[in-house]
Amino acid sequence: MINLKIDNKEISVPEGTTILEAARQANIDIPTLCYLKKVNEIGDCRMCIVEVEGRKGFATSCIQKVEEGMVVHTHTPDVLEARKMVLDLIISNHAKDCLTCIRNGNCELQALAIKFNVLDVEYEGERTKHKIDDKSPAIVRDFNKCVLCRRCVGVCKNIQNVGAIDCINRGFEACVSTAGDHSLADVDCTFCGQCIEACPTGALHEKDDTKKVWIKLKDPDVYTVVQTAPAVRVALGEEFGMPIGTNVQGKMITALRRLGFDKVFDTNTGADLTIMEEANEFIDRLNGKAVLPMITSCSPGWVRFAEKNYPELLDHLSSCKSPHQMFGAIIKSYYAQKFNVDPSKIYVVSVMPCIAKKYECTREEMEVDGLRDVDAVITTRELSRMIKQGNIEFNKLEDSEFDDPMGEATGAGAIFGTTGGVMEAALRTASDILEGKNLEKVEYEEVRGKEGIKKATLTIAGKDVNIAVASGLKAARQIMEEIKNGKAEYHFIEIMACPGGCVMGGGQPIKSSKIRSTVDVRKLRADSLYSIDEASTIRKSHQNPTIIKLYKEFLEKPGSKVAHKYLHTTYSKKEKYNILKINIVKPI
Repeated sequence: MINLKIDNKEISVPEGTTILEAARQANIDIPTLCYLKKVNEIGDCRMCIVEVEGRKGFATSCIQKVEEGMVVHTHTPDVLEARKMVLDLIISNHAKDCLTCIRNGNCELQALAIKFNVLDVEYEGERTKHKIDDKSPAIVRDFNKCVLCRRCVGVCKNIQNVGAIDCINRGFEACVSTAGDHSLADVDCTFCGQCIEACPTGALHEKDDTKKVWIKLKDPDVYTVVQTAPAVRVALGEEFGMPIGTNVQGKMITALRRLGFDKVFDTNTGADLTIMEEANEFIDRLNGKAVLPMITSCSPGWVRFAEKNYPELLDHLSSCKSPHQMFGAIIKSYYAQKFNVDPSKIYVVSVMPCIAKKYECTREEMEVDGLRDVDAVITTRELSRMIKQGNIEFNKLEDSEFDDPMGEATGAGAIFGTTGGVMEAALRTASDILEGKNLEKVEYEEVRGKEGIKKATLTIAGKDVNIAVASGLKAARQIMEEIKNGKAEYHFIEIMACPGGCVMGGGQPIKSSKIRSTVDVRKLRADSLYSIDEASTIRKSHQNPTIIKLYKEFLEKPGSKVAHKYLHTTYSKKEKYNILKINIVKPI
């Protein structure tokens, strides 16, 4: 342990701790901007500078390690003046359109400006001006709001191991961009949105689709249907000041009805449907009907990653569509027929924690008989903005239930929102089918937890089944390299693009770097989903009465021709760089 003093407070911390982390452990606040724990620890912005007695100049607290007997001062007049100057310089080259910025009220730069009482900018001068890259269906980049903190670069390169973005050019022309300064739509971006979650300002944000949803809600000739993913209900409340992980399912349903949707359904029902198809597909593969291991396909960021990086291994992906796409297809077929609604007038909106779902619903494969499965995807953040636009006092809403008959779901559907959840839900059904009985075992602790890769061997119907769960694209690459090199002996693999699964999706409420560094947001949201599962009367997908009836009346059986028509899809190789379709984004 190392003993030191910070602001006259004696502290003892482990060797190797930075001054910043030592101060936080002592509840002493040091401002940061570029720092993101275990993601971006580079000391670039200098907002975290402090004075250390006996040394000249300032120490950058996020990278400076503590030393025995060190005496640190975090808010001397010189430190405060230096931070103010750094902040002025950053703001001088920043778009000052806070009132119309998507991050207004949740911007770390704005928060620092308020904290340091920045009422005017002392260093006015020439500003770099950039075009906005909005070609991608999921992500918008506005370089004019970039502060060169490199947090997005850190998460894309170090956490996701994709490296679609980095710093280009030098000096005043330096900016964060892609190889060749091309659009995100034309490079190796997977649209996972983790860069948005990392960004402290509005330089990166989701493509807002709320306007087109509002138009449909106001059209009396359109039958609007909305479905909500499991992870949304345990994060939406955070946008209204509720504790992280609060389950606001009842209030969310009420809010959606007040917005004007004709029907409010649960994507968890679609998750149960996915398990029926996926579990049976796995059993077929286990019996030698197709290549092993089988890999889940409900994460569109992961699917895009595989199509671009491992096209030779696409046969390993399950042919199942993701839950919300399956559900959309069923709404426009089975539901439309059953309730005599013209499917061409149905407009399906999915509320998702995922940015890549915006891309997924535009894929040409996601269509049946000329009708798109899903017409629009909005994120958790977009839904919160719509609720606020609708002048709805969310915290005061009464609880209500999903509409019948497509609102009944099991606990298995709920845990889809966290890493390992898809695997666990699939095992509950696959094990029962293979064993030929209703097993008491429901929880599979082997696939739970925050580790990037989890592996286990289970004995099912006398057979050893090797499984793996990969969370994040860095872990996915490791698993795929094992398969590619013939070193993998897995039978079934779950891969989610976002570290932690959908609860940490790119469309979830954005937390500041300080909260992300001190609170386990993933665990709080995931625990809430597990609580929903534990409290559920039915916890296995194949026991869902709605799903049983759906097969009896329409789909026949899992894997049938009808099921394949509506619930399954195909994949194809995608070029990493679409050279012939390049949309160059250069400074004006």
